Amino acid sequence: MLTSTANEDIRTSFWPRVREFAVPASMIETATARRLAGDWAGACAAAGFDVDLSLRAVARDHGRELASRLRSDLRALAPDLLRWHMPRIAPDGLLRPGVTLTLARYTALEGPVHLVARTAPAWADAGQRISLALWSRSTADAVGHPHPRPNRRFRLDLHRHLWDAGRVGELWERSGAGESRERGRGGEVRDRDGTGESSHRQLVADGPELTVPPVCAVDRWAAEARILLAAEGRTGGLLLVRLGGRQRLVLELGADDDVIRPAATPSAGTGSALPVLPDAATWVLPDLQLLRAGAIEAERLHPLVAAALAPDRAATGPPRTPDRQGGPRLVECQGARHRIGLVDGVLAPLDHDPDEIRREELLVALTGTPLPCLQAIDEAHRRPHCLAGVRERLVHGDTAGALAVVEGLLGPEALLRTGPLRDELEAAALRRITYGLFRAGLTGPGPTWFRPRPTGRDSRNRRTHPRHAA
Repeated sequence: MLTSTANEDIRTSFWPRVREFAVPASMIETATARRLAGDWAGACAAAGFDVDLSLRAVARDHGRELASRLRSDLRALAPDLLRWHMPRIAPDGLLRPGVTLTLARYTALEGPVHLVARTAPAWADAGQRISLALWSRSTADAVGHPHPRPNRRFRLDLHRHLWDAGRVGELWERSGAGESRERGRGGEVRDRDGTGESSHRQLVADGPELTVPPVCAVDRWAAEARILLAAEGRTGGLLLVRLGGRQRLVLELGADDDVIRPAATPSAGTGSALPVLPDAATWVLPDLQLLRAGAIEAERLHPLVAAALAPDRAATGPPRTPDRQGGPRLVECQGARHRIGLVDGVLAPLDHDPDEIRREELLVALTGTPLPCLQAIDEAHRRPHCLAGVRERLVHGDTAGALAVVEGLLGPEALLRTGPLRDELEAAALRRITYGLFRAGLTGPGPTWFRPRPTGRDSRNRRTHPRHAA
């Protein structure tokens, strides 16, 4: 779901990193196996979801029929697929913080009941975990959550193919993968220069033309608007499209045709009362952009997404996990090439005898210069070449993957030395404690000491509502 800068090149955006680190292959494999076995709760646990609902309590409070429908939806839920399609923000592609989005709506005597997915506020987003809950007007708001009510802009009840494993086949049509990029005036969408490669596109109607960014799925707006208005019990009329920041469009869909056009004279102040085109329908699917730009192979996509968008190239299983660190590494030492590798679970020099190593360690303790082999080992403990990948995994919540990389490099028995690698691991552990306090309701609306934290590339905007998020 695209929530980054509208004109950003998909190849240089955060999406390639998100697709590599945010939903690891091990998560997809475990969550899929548990879902296929009928264990929806186990699938949620494997995908990093916290379940804040009880089917027994739902049956007591809302009736057996609603509880049965909810159970059916939970069994169809592919939580790893939902995580794949959750809205994200720049610059690192983390889950959009503090948002509540609707997955399904149910009718009850006291009013509509929503199955919702919630993300933690930015100060408590360690682990990038998502919670599942029910929301209705009669229920209490989520403790400590900044926005417990469902967001009209981020709703997936009209886009079940983004989380329902049984309907993911609809992704081909709903994403516009089978449609041409250029249409004539009758199709209501065209590129400004007619080449299919312009930086903007125009919404064409009998009245004024409206220019929109190329990453907008304009050629799907009419069909998606029809679905949105039908859910509101209407056949046509006005709707609101948000393009990020403060840019808003008021469009009109004809009741008897498939033409969507800018509203001639939208009344002031009517935007808040209009139906909002969901974010998932506003932008071109990021995976489709990545495939078209050649920035990702179909085999690297989520298997369900790959099967829908590129069935001829889809992988039969979860994306391949990058190879761990291999055998011994070579180091230029004393005019020769020496090896360092794992011995008894720790990284050690292989071409120096123990007595020599003890002498060198004593020399280092007396502020001497160590052998290049020992320097390479020390550098691997403090600032390894894989530090950026470890940091990405930690930030996206893949603690197991980060530790696997570290153990593959340093060995499972290694004792980390003071340095950036140890700092990253300790900071991740402290952030998980903060998330636990948030889940327990022990932090109130949020700590006053919270400040943005750096990632190594640049300072990240950790506001609950970043200005650069669309």
